[in-house]
Amino acid sequence: MKMLIDGEWVDSSSHETIPVLNPYTGEVLDQVPAAAREDVDRAIESAVKGQKKWNRLKIRDRAEILRAYLELLKRERDGLARLLTLETGKPIFDSYGEIDSVSMTFESSIEIVKHHYGKTMPMGIEGGYDDDLQITVHEPLGVIACIVPFNFPAALWAFKAGPALMAGNAIVVKPATSNPLTVLKLMGLLVEAGVTPEAVQCITGQGSKVGNWICKNPALAQVNVTGGVRAGIEIAKQAAEHLTSYKFELGGNDPLIICKDCDMDLAVNEAGDKTRNAGQCCSGAKRFIVHNSIKEEFVTRLIEERLKTVKTGDLLDINTDFGVLISEEAAKEVEKQVALTVEQGARLVYGGHRTGAFYEPTVLMNVTPDMDIAKDMEVFGPVYPIIGFDTLEEAIDIAECSHYGLSAGVITENFQDAMTVAGALRSGMVAVNGSGGFRAQELPFGGGKKMSGNSRECISSVLEEVTQEKSIIFRYAMKKFHAYEQKAEV
Repeated sequence: MKMLIDGEWVDSSSHETIPVLNPYTGEVLDQVPAAAREDVDRAIESAVKGQKKWNRLKIRDRAEILRAYLELLKRERDGLARLLTLETGKPIFDSYGEIDSVSMTFESSIEIVKHHYGKTMPMGIEGGYDDDLQITVHEPLGVIACIVPFNFPAALWAFKAGPALMAGNAIVVKPATSNPLTVLKLMGLLVEAGVTPEAVQCITGQGSKVGNWICKNPALAQVNVTGGVRAGIEIAKQAAEHLTSYKFELGGNDPLIICKDCDMDLAVNEAGDKTRNAGQCCSGAKRFIVHNSIKEEFVTRLIEERLKTVKTGDLLDINTDFGVLISEEAAKEVEKQVALTVEQGARLVYGGHRTGAFYEPTVLMNVTPDMDIAKDMEVFGPVYPIIGFDTLEEAIDIAECSHYGLSAGVITENFQDAMTVAGALRSGMVAVNGSGGFRAQELPFGGGKKMSGNSRECISSVLEEVTQEKSIIFRYAMKKFHAYEQKAEV
């Protein structure tokens, strides 16, 4: 596939390409351009012009175009899900769910912008301004760069693109290098639906180069990134040169505290969610902090009831529910992290085997709070480090020993213990009787705490991130009205 610049499918000006591999088979799926600096600058320059055209459309007209887009998503649903599976290594069942979430996000974006109201300031509370009408309106930021990760490329692209476009912004999208094909297809469908072509640019290439070139461009209004902490810090440095706004969701090492009074069926089920997307989730339990009195039972049931029952095989089979990691290199990294944890004293009790990009669900016992995996070593794979505790205070201390603060969970039947944990953990979200993997469209999601970022990406508050509030004052606008009121009283 080619990249989308200025409404056209184009090659890189350098004619360099990058292969896109099927992580399940290792076969080459396609080639995409490796963008040059001039391609990036041209795309952003075009987006600046496109944003003005797109924003001139009435909100109801933008809504009509994006509703046409929803119809195209229905038409292309099967092909999009298949393509997503081929380039990500996730089962087709999960891919269908992800494509459907794109439709839901765009549908929600249409509705929230239609009801994004301004404010009128109360009069008569400040001397000298009694006759002034003061109001606020919302305006788009301008051009927003959307840097998309590999783990949920379609869903996370939609969370960035849908609200931004509906609010009148232009987007310059940088999909993940490893799997950009579905995002490219989704972007092309926007043009087909009638979105101003220059308002939807999609650039492919290595993130370390293309991402930096994008962030250095002074024409950007905002950079919206889902990725790793190191990438976020580097992008923030680039954006700071021009005081470009940035919104980050940078991952985490989410704790799941399982108390001795827990509903064990629920605990095993919530922990089993870790196998989703082969454990490649920013949110979702990554540290399992289990009361020592139930630790053995929990591990036994987790292995027997959830991990041994995952269905592997043909990823295009609707019954398969466990896939592969994004690459063999990613699987090797997980393998190395497990080996380090065992070297530090943990005991491997289940799994631990890798074949290519496949890494089987793995359970590690005897993990202690001083080990890397218990603190800031985020494992992007299906690994269960089990850390024991005796008191709730100890569990909270273990959970808080990480610099991440994305999400967390606690499984308990005790309301007071649940509230104690929810209040004590410095994370963007705490799920009671659930894991950090909980994500609802309306609920604020993201870091907001520690090193996990500053975005609160969701439908209920996303417009605060993609628009800006402008104050408009009509001086003395109410003078005659107030004079009329006084005359009428006489």
